[in-house]
Amino acid sequence: MVHELGTVGMVCPFPLIEAQKKMVTLDNGDELKIDFDCTQATEAIPNWAAEQGYPVTNYEQLDDASWTITIQKA
Repeated sequence: MVHELGTVGMVCPFPLIEAQKKMVTLDNGDELKIDFDCTQATEAIPNWAAEQGYPVTNYEQLDDASWTITIQKA
């Protein structure tokens, strides 16, 4: 199951904090799709996912200042 977390408009580090809180509630195998527009999160979120052992299943830049990343809870 894919859960969506819209954090567009939030300043760093809130996209990462919200992702961490949401990920705790997911079942293993579920995915969290995070839309964000905070440039610091382009490194912070993938780094956090790697540290936690969560695979990144999608990561793309949507336009000049927004991105989407999908992380699987493993």
